Amino acid sequence: MKHIVSISLGSAARNHQAIQQFGDEIFCVERIGTDGDKARAIALIKELDGKVDAFGLGGTDLYIYAGNKKYTFRESEKIAAAAEKTPIVDGSGIKNTLERSVVNFLEEEQVINFKDKKVLLVCGVDRFGLAEALTEAGCRMVFGDLMFGMGVPLPIYTLSGLSGLARVIAPVITKLPIAMFYPIGSRQNEVSPRFGRFFQEADIIAGDFHYIRRYMPHRLRNKTIITNTVTKEDENFLKEHGINLLITTTPEIGGRSFGTNILEGMLVAATGKKPEELTAQDYEHNLKLFGIKPRIKNLL
Repeated sequence: MKHIVSISLGSAARNHQAIQQFGDEIFCVERIGTDGDKARAIALIKELDGKVDAFGLGGTDLYIYAGNKKYTFRESEKIAAAAEKTPIVDGSGIKNTLERSVVNFLEEEQVINFKDKKVLLVCGVDRFGLAEALTEAGCRMVFGDLMFGMGVPLPIYTLSGLSGLARVIAPVITKLPIAMFYPIGSRQNEVSPRFGRFFQEADIIAGDFHYIRRYMPHRLRNKTIITNTVTKEDENFLKEHGINLLITTTPEIGGRSFGTNILEGMLVAATGKKPEELTAQDYEHNLKLFGIKPRIKNLL
């Protein structure tokens, strides 16, 4: 059995552990939140280093991509450096492959016809594969990176605009404290509706769940959410707010969906390769081998 542990800067209230089989492999997956305590995250990684098969780094990104260039978050790099024996991943290696395939799957299975659908992607910079796939599928996009990441009331409507923003901000934000632009710890449980018009006008709301939960209006009807890392409590929250259809890009494990960092950690552990050795083709092959499919759930 492979043991995968996600050390997250998020709330400990979202902790979970489950055992599940994918393909011929059995995985024990575990999520440990540190309530934003970076020192505790480092201590936990050091304590478990060499004792588990892979670490996931949650509640933050380790890398962000702008064009063909990869930028490393300085604060996350310090946390990840605590793992000297066990490989550690943040999910960015798999997002491009996984989230593209989800859009294709939903169209092929006739779950969603994306043509001309209005989509609010709350943050596209860290999900560029999803941004591209939705755009290629014919969606009318709004990217909320400036609005929800920086509080600047400027929507972005084109992929080229998102790319330009990424090239400008990536070298800057990767040097800043994570908490300046992303909710960590107990802030993940706060709800502070903002820019509600863009939620109301969208047919589909996609992207990081913590941004969606934090900023969505109190009532939305006939909306579809495409996200990940959703607990049973989150499902109830969405149902109470009138969300019709929930799609998580990662499968259900033990009654909830985990982050892409856990899924990437599973693939790294199963292949025995170093994260930097895995290609997009490796990820695609193993996702099919494990039968990984998105979770589709009607909430109303």
